[in-house]
Amino acid sequence: MDNNKLGTKPHYQILDGLRGVAAIIVVFFHLAEPLSSSHLNNVVNHGYLAVDFFFLLSGFVIGYAYDDRWNKLTFSTFLRRRFERLQPLVVLGMTLGAVGFYFTDSTIWPHIHSVPVWKLIVVMLIGYTLIPIPLSMDIRGWEEMHPLNSVGWSLFFEYIANILYALGLRKLSNKALACFVVLAGAVLLHFAVTNPNGDVTGGWTLNAEHMRVGITRTIFPFFAGLLLSRVARPVYIKNAFLWCSVLLAAVLLMPRIGGAEHLWLNGLYEALCIIIVFPVIVYIGASGVMHSQREDKICTFLGRLSYPLYMTHYVLVYFYVAWLSNHGGITLWQAWPYALLTFSGTIVLAYASLKLYDEPARAWLRKKLK
Repeated sequence: MDNNKLGTKPHYQILDGLRGVAAIIVVFFHLAEPLSSSHLNNVVNHGYLAVDFFFLLSGFVIGYAYDDRWNKLTFSTFLRRRFERLQPLVVLGMTLGAVGFYFTDSTIWPHIHSVPVWKLIVVMLIGYTLIPIPLSMDIRGWEEMHPLNSVGWSLFFEYIANILYALGLRKLSNKALACFVVLAGAVLLHFAVTNPNGDVTGGWTLNAEHMRVGITRTIFPFFAGLLLSRVARPVYIKNAFLWCSVLLAAVLLMPRIGGAEHLWLNGLYEALCIIIVFPVIVYIGASGVMHSQREDKICTFLGRLSYPLYMTHYVLVYFYVAWLSNHGGITLWQAWPYALLTFSGTIVLAYASLKLYDEPARAWLRKKLK
């Protein structure tokens, strides 16, 4: 089936902009993380919740874009569309990670220089497919399923959610979907408040524990977003992008709650953010309207930049972490110029990736996969 026969729907520009805001905070989180002594004192403490926000946004957008098209849509056509959208930057991120791999040799990864080229290439090629690698193939030493581009783990679970939707969960009535979402929310809440870490982090290692975390973090927000796209009746809300951006930033920048003595409080906070606050933000964003050309341009730019930024930024973060490791004991105030330089580099790399690679690659795939 020709994908173009399905046409496209107007974008929710404000939601696109919010995706960009979340992606920028993810970068800040990854730059601040190696400067913290523990998960209790990261200055961008809840930045990792942006991934859960992405899952909810994805479910909302997938429901809006495809729910009423399955009379013209097949499973293979749906997957081709998702492949066209997601896969080019997956390939680029893994390739850049491989190119930079040996240059990140440092005190934190002293064994990198001894990794044979053949093994690096095998890991890169497997990374193109997003199939998780076993721990025996972990060439960096962080027990990641994608050691050349750490963020690949979330795309793996994104594909799982998309496949589950297309295979059958899209057929659930609103009532049945609501029951499924409530059950998934209960599982998420239980996990968050009982997790010994006091948070919902995890999902990037190929073992039973992390796979459970990844599935738990994916299923509720994705299908809650799908349900929201079906039942929400947007109303006019003024300055929606501004208010949503402020609320999202406040949630992701919130300091750790409960400390080491009451870890469950932080887990409860994170569960409530995912279950209640994020859907509210998406609802408000979907209800908003553009007030000026400037706001429209900002949201459009942030939306287009968001996915390239997310999928390429960690390539530069590896260099940043290696530099920090080689300058042990450096403080946040000493590191901020290098963090700012790295952040600026991630923006430039993301924009170059978008214009020089992602957009041309997607256009080429659309022609080839008709």
